[in-house]
Amino acid sequence: MRDTKSEGLGDTIAKITSATKLDKLAEKIAEVAGADDCGCKARQKKLNDMFPYKDHKRKNKTPNPFPVKE
Repeated sequence: MRDTKSEGLGDTIAKITSATKLDKLAEKIAEVAGADDCGCKARQKKLNDMFPYKDHKRKNKTPNPFPVKE
């Protein structure tokens, strides 16, 4: 996942938790609690949907207030 570009906030948080091994801790806690899944993937997707990175999509969406006349 580190080599891929983040699509939103969820991907960025997933990279941080993976680097700090907090994702493994969450899995162990879920296992001890008897849950099938810690919910990390669903949370990651929801955060990506709520807070997407739009920089690459914004190109040419806002008109230039000072257009160059030829």
